[in-house]
Amino acid sequence: MIAGDRPSLVLAGNPNVGKSVVFGLLTGTYVEVSNFPGTTVEITRGRHGGYDVLDTPGVYGVGSFNEEEAVARDVILTADVIVNVVDAVHLQRDLFLTLQLADLGLPMIVALNMVDEARSQGVGVDRDLLEDLLGVPVVEMVAVDGSGLDALLERLDEARTGHADILIEDESLEAALPGGCRADALLVLEGDATIAERHRVAPGSRRDEIYARRRARVDDVVGHVVTDTDEGLSLGARISRIMLEPLTGFPLLAALLAVTYVVLGQWIAGGVVGVTEETIMLGYWEPFVRDLVGGVLQQGSALYTFLAGEFGVLTMTPTYLLGVILPLVVGFYLLMALLEDSGYLPRIAALADRGLTALGLNGRAIIPLILGLGCVTMGTLTTRILGSKRERFIATALMAVAVPCSAQIAVIAALMARVGGGYAAAYFGLLIAIFVALGTVLNRVVPGESTSLLIDLPPLRVPRLKNVVRKTTTKARGFMREVALFFLAGTALISLLDITGALAWIQRVAAPLTVSWLHLPAEAATAFVMGFVRRDFGAAGFFTMDLSAPQLLVAMVTITLFVPCAASMMVVLKERGWKYLLGLFAGSVGLAFLVGGLLTRALEVLS
Repeated sequence: MIAGDRPSLVLAGNPNVGKSVVFGLLTGTYVEVSNFPGTTVEITRGRHGGYDVLDTPGVYGVGSFNEEEAVARDVILTADVIVNVVDAVHLQRDLFLTLQLADLGLPMIVALNMVDEARSQGVGVDRDLLEDLLGVPVVEMVAVDGSGLDALLERLDEARTGHADILIEDESLEAALPGGCRADALLVLEGDATIAERHRVAPGSRRDEIYARRRARVDDVVGHVVTDTDEGLSLGARISRIMLEPLTGFPLLAALLAVTYVVLGQWIAGGVVGVTEETIMLGYWEPFVRDLVGGVLQQGSALYTFLAGEFGVLTMTPTYLLGVILPLVVGFYLLMALLEDSGYLPRIAALADRGLTALGLNGRAIIPLILGLGCVTMGTLTTRILGSKRERFIATALMAVAVPCSAQIAVIAALMARVGGGYAAAYFGLLIAIFVALGTVLNRVVPGESTSLLIDLPPLRVPRLKNVVRKTTTKARGFMREVALFFLAGTALISLLDITGALAWIQRVAAPLTVSWLHLPAEAATAFVMGFVRRDFGAAGFFTMDLSAPQLLVAMVTITLFVPCAASMMVVLKERGWKYLLGLFAGSVGLAFLVGGLLTRALEVLS
């Protein structure tokens, strides 16, 4: 009992499972809220019949990982009856705590809440089988409307201990805590330092082993009791199923990519950029700057060329930043915000899981990969969410080599739109093939093991305009703030190379590769130099070149596979180290020119 002569009824469960609603149903409005002794964590207390009812903080397990969990543990361990509230939609997550309570030997009853929402999402739960497998009473509830409360009250007297892990032997518990109760002994065995200190014993070291078995037991229970059902299925859930089914999901994804290409490559890159770059920047801004600078400096002088020449920092930098990059980046982040706010983005992850597994990744890797489409720097940082060093190694390499960033892909889409859909399809097809081939090789040669996908799917909904606008403006502003300095530095570098004659020297040195091997103009070397400063900067360098359709395809494939920009390389250095960076640099340069040269010869044979 807890601070009183009444038996205690304790509510336990994960965050956001409806514990507080069940507490309100049991106790009414007369409740007491106070801090748990020695902590800042609030405990809500009330009464129902002969019980003292307590609502514990939402936790994912019983232990000492944080103050809330420690308070929940201390209240739960002294309970006479536990009502474990679980979310029927997320049993895979919630049953870990349920099985831990069973292993601790605590009397409980399970309140299976939100069964209406589970049915609306096509999730069926076999209550009878779940009760048999857990060994404790299970009551279905919809707490928000009071449904199931009477059944819960009727079965409170049936609360009992559930089926514990049979591999946790009594001898092990006795060795962990001689003469102690089962619950404390198990927590000591799991390495709970606080409980061990209370009993003046050393904490055990079997937490990872016990937790792994408990997770496997959860997977087994869920595999038996959870099924897909059409009963009460909502329209959103039906659409969600279509998105997740490979036969329908992949065509939908392909259609989405096609729409993205039309919006970015044709409407924005062709229409909007045509106005911002050609009409505004080239038509008004650059002549204005050249007249202004020409009034002070002699045309053709080194300083004039540096400021207002072909690669001038006052002409080229604003033209590319504001005329080309800004509209494309805003368009990309607008599309991403729509996907994220609608709930479709995590479904892409679930759909992609099986395919990414063949590349040594899981579906969660789609998040950094998609962010890599926005900015490889951001995508590389986001690989931290992946579960193993091996996955981070593979995902970083794939993004650096075979995933063009948003600004680059938008520029490439605009260029490929000039030569028709066939060559554009060939570009994306080749890129996907290289992505798959590279991932397959890395999966075979990189040591270690990858992890499995665990992800919650939020309900589908119509994107909220306010959220979409806020995300788009925030990310676009941050991106432009980040790249402005690099564009300025890159333009200055190219301008200096041009003034000193180094650019012509680089073109001559690179001629065996760009001219003889790739069959591109000599000035293509300039684009590759620019590409190291910013990937999109390099792709944009081909705008002014007179290229045939096959040459353009070769140039776009090669510049995409070429090394990522300097900012990305710095992040790779920070995240993966020097050896990885040097290997990535050498590998991407070699692969880019090897594929580009072979593609050149294949196209010449076909033509």
